[in-house]
Order: sequence, then structure tokens, then C-alpha cells
Amino acid sequence: MYNSKVRGKLIEGDKSLGQISQEILAPIHRKKPPLWWYAALLVSLSMFGFGLYAKYVTISTGIGTWGVNNSIAWGWAIINFVWWIGIGHAGTAFSIFLLILRQKWRTAINRAAEAMTVVAVFCASLFPLLHMGRPWLFFWIFPYPNTRGPLWVNFNSPLFWDFVAISAYLLISASFWYFGMVPDFATIRDTAKSKVKKAVYGFFSFGWTGSSKEWLRFEGLSFVLGGIAAVLVVSVHSIVSTDFAVSVKPGWHTTIFPPYFVVGAIFSGFAMVLTLVITMRGLYKMNDFITDSHVDAVCRILIFISLIMGTAYVTEVFMAWYSANDYEFSLFFRTRLFGEYAFQFWAMFIANAVIPQLFWFKAVRRRMWVVFIISIIINIGMWFERFNIVVTSLSRDYLPSAWASYSPTWVEIAFFTGTIGMFITGVLLFFRYIPMIAISELKSVAKFDKPNNGQLKSTGHE
Repeated sequence: MYNSKVRGKLIEGDKSLGQISQEILAPIHRKKPPLWWYAALLVSLSMFGFGLYAKYVTISTGIGTWGVNNSIAWGWAIINFVWWIGIGHAGTAFSIFLLILRQKWRTAINRAAEAMTVVAVFCASLFPLLHMGRPWLFFWIFPYPNTRGPLWVNFNSPLFWDFVAISAYLLISASFWYFGMVPDFATIRDTAKSKVKKAVYGFFSFGWTGSSKEWLRFEGLSFVLGGIAAVLVVSVHSIVSTDFAVSVKPGWHTTIFPPYFVVGAIFSGFAMVLTLVITMRGLYKMNDFITDSHVDAVCRILIFISLIMGTAYVTEVFMAWYSANDYEFSLFFRTRLFGEYAFQFWAMFIANAVIPQLFWFKAVRRRMWVVFIISIIINIGMWFERFNIVVTSLSRDYLPSAWASYSPTWVEIAFFTGTIGMFITGVLLFFRYIPMIAISELKSVAKFDKPNNGQLKSTGHE
């Protein structure tokens, strides 16, 4: 049983069921969004347009516009691909793992995390697509009967495993997110005054009436999709790590990569969730639903994951020394720790293993602006982690004559900027047209904050 006296209230303000619906749906029922929303949308669309221009240059001219070379053939494309996929793990982790652990506080956060997952996976998918060189032939990667020989995909390739895992993850995550919103779409349909809104949200609600039979099927479907998604959370990033681990490159050929990548993905995803929910609290005054206790709980999780990440970093360095392998020792000590890429390594270590330890202090966890800054620092650190993994191993392999340095071109930077704009645009549209918090789930846990055996007041607008 959830003890609100010990762990804090799930909902502040002693709200009725009707008040919960009204306050969460207020941004959707408002005729016009606030001015800051238009300003943010203009900036994000400008960033997205800059990225589209970079994609046009890449397709019309070729991959030669990137900073990749014979040695470092991946560069920012794979760095940012892995980074976005990592951010996309938060939604399923919140929705499934915290559900299994019976963490009722997740209900105020899981909708935003799931939305973030879908948009982030779309952003990630653009990088391998453009990296093909001829993206208009992307369908060749599908294993289907064809007239090209027939020319089948290489089923033994980890890159093909990537495609299958990420496609499945996107499908399941989008389905889980959408079907979870059906009851809320019905609530918007029933409370909207505009005929257009009633028609649109009525269409997306599948004629939901809220009968017991519908709820039983809804919960059954949620558990089925959740069970599949829980497996995919682990498998997707394990497969992404296999792209590296099956090679013989110094710094890559290691069995620590699968758990290391999975934990790192959840770490960056949870940090981005903090960034998003603190933004929701501040801009939409959702303090009664996303309370200090919710933010505190996520911060505590980040402390634990940060310790795991720090242990993984130290383990990598220790094994490079203990293995007595000259190539591994040179890569870690002469290139990463004290060499050409020392800044990237220590930025990664400090941002991911040191700074999150500030969350041990309650005073830090209670200051939202400090938590917001730390959450951004964590994701910057996770980006540097992917840079360290990809670039340093490729730039210093077994053949010194092939050693090379890497720096991104404006096209790569613009491409990445475009995906950030795409992500912000998706989040802004989510704020405007979809309930930011799962109303039906929040109502189901509201009784835990109520006296009198959990009896709630009703206002007739449920």
C-alpha cells in the first residue's frame, strides 16, 4: 500500500476527479496557446529547416560533405543515433519497469516519457537512413523476395539486427503510447465544446465508452504490449552495443558493452524525462500533479544509475591496464585519459559519474532549477560517452599508418541541430494537442491521497 504520509502525496490540493480532468485538459481546451509556445515553435521549426537543408546537401552531393574518412567512417551519424536511441528508452522504462515495481508515482510522468520515446526514436532513425549514402534504396534492407538476384540481406550482420530491433521498438512504443491515450481522448471528446474537436478526438478514441468490458480489454492489451516492450528495452541497446562488441577494435571488443549500453540508455532517458517534466511544471503550472516527491524519486534513481556508470568507466580503464594489452593500454591512457581526446573523456566522466552525486543532498533535489541544469549536463555527458566510444577507437586502431583525427563539418552539425528541432517540435505539439499526464491513470491512484477510505468527491465532469 502506498503511504502518502511517508513518501509524499501523489496529488496536491485535495482535488476531485472532475478537477483533475479540467486542469490537465486546460491547455488543450484553450483557444490559443500562449505566446511562448509560438516563439518556441518558430525556433524549433527553424532548427528543423536547417537540418532539412543539411539532408538535402547530403543527398544531392554525397556523404563526402561529412567529416568522415577512411578510418572514421561513422562519426556523428552513429554517435547521435545511439544518443537518441538512449533517450528513447525512458518511456518504456517508466511505463513498464516502474509498473512492475508498483511505483504509483509514475502515473504523473509516464505519458510525457512515452511521447518523448516515440519522437526520439524517429530522430534516431534518420541517421542510419542518411548514412546509407543512397537513402532512396532504403527498402533493400527489408528481407523480402526480390528480383535482384535474388539479393538477400546479410542475416548475420549486427546492422540488420539493429534495423529489426529498432523497427519493432518503434512500433511497440508507438502502439503502447497511443492505446494508453484512448480513455483520455474520450474524455476530451466528452468535454470539448468545438464540434471539430469532438469529431477528431472521437475518431481517435475508437468510440470508447468506459464500460467494464472495455477496461478489461484495455488493461489486458496494456500488459501484452508492456511485456513485449520490456524485452525490447533490453534487446535494442544490447543489439546496438553488439555492433561494436563483435569487432576487434581496441576499446570495442568487450563483453561489458551490452549491460553498459542498456544502463547508459536508461540513464540518459531518465535525465531527459527530468528536463521535460520540470519544463511542464514551470510552463503549465502542473505542480499539484508533478510534485517535488516525483522529481525527488527520479533523482534518487539517477544517483543509483550514476554509480553503475562510474563503475563501468573505471572497469574499462582497469581492464585496459590489467590485460597488459599494448593496444588497449595505449587507447585508454594515451588517447582517452591523457591524450588527444582527454577533454571528451573527462567531460563524460565528470558529467555522468560525479555531478549526479549531488542528488544525495535533499537541498539539491528540492531546487528545480538545479535539477534541470544537472539533467541537461547528464545528457551532454552521455553524448560525450558515445563520442568517446565511436571516434577514439576508430581513430587509433592496430595500424598506426591509418590513424586519423576527426572533426564534424557544418553539414553534420546542421543535421544534428535539425533533429533537436524535430524533437522540440514534437514535444510542443504534444503539449498542445495531447494530455501531458495520463488522466485515467492519475485518477486510479488519487484514492491513495484521500482520507475516509479513499472516497473521492465528484463534480460531474469525470
